[in-house]
Amino acid sequence: MPELPEVETVRRGLEPAMVGAVFRAVETRRPDLRFPLPPRFAGRLVGATVQSLGRRGKYLTAALSTGETLIMHLGMSGRFTIAASGAGARPGAFHHAAATDPAHDHIAFLMDGPGGFLRIDYNDPRRFGFMDLAASAALSSTSHFKDMGPEPTEDGFTPAMLAAALAARRAPVKAALLDQRVIAGLGNIYVCEALFAAGVSPRRPASTLSQTRIARLHGAIRATLAEAILAGGSSLRDFAASDGALGYFQHRFKVYDREGASCPVCKARVRRIVQAGRSTFYCGKCQR
Repeated sequence: MPELPEVETVRRGLEPAMVGAVFRAVETRRPDLRFPLPPRFAGRLVGATVQSLGRRGKYLTAALSTGETLIMHLGMSGRFTIAASGAGARPGAFHHAAATDPAHDHIAFLMDGPGGFLRIDYNDPRRFGFMDLAASAALSSTSHFKDMGPEPTEDGFTPAMLAAALAARRAPVKAALLDQRVIAGLGNIYVCEALFAAGVSPRRPASTLSQTRIARLHGAIRATLAEAILAGGSSLRDFAASDGALGYFQHRFKVYDREGASCPVCKARVRRIVQAGRSTFYCGKCQR
């Protein structure tokens, strides 16, 4: 499933096309994705202008001129592709993105932006993604966001905040960091990489981390996410940006998916264990 860096990469790709654009038509090829589409989904979008495009955890959020926000989640295989027809062209003059199978194009946004007409297709072979509409004024209290933890890329995320979030967690720190109520947007890849960078064992109970380890982990989370975003995320299986480009952070993995390989620091073998049904990769020598 795309994690924070991948979703942020998609947001940055869509932002120039969507912000300031008006929904002229919305095509839905089925009534549901992972969940049923909201009532009158197309009707509530048509005529609305996208005022801003944001991200909360692993969600994309498009604030609309109607006072509602379009909430979008990519699931495991969701992908947006943009086709531009240019200024003065008619809305139907588009070519399909060759990298996706049009049989899995479930939703299309036909938009009128400053540069002309755009068609933005949502393609999702596994259909684990979903879309919703909610009142913008009550967005933080929706079921999607009401229990979500802080954004690790924002200035307000501090070592003290991380310490407070982990203080009562008896679970291993790896499992705690995957809990979206602790920190928003982290997933298996970047938790493994951040724990390695911080020298913290994924087995260590979260509540036992010293202030020194908390500070190292906080810095490692921020640095790992920043590097991954700069690299366009990690392309494993289905992920690609809205322009079809693949991320390349997977070429920088230190431990994730490297079982048996040499640790880049101490040359010991990278280990793999299973925690809460998820593979954890770490160096037993460097991480304590």
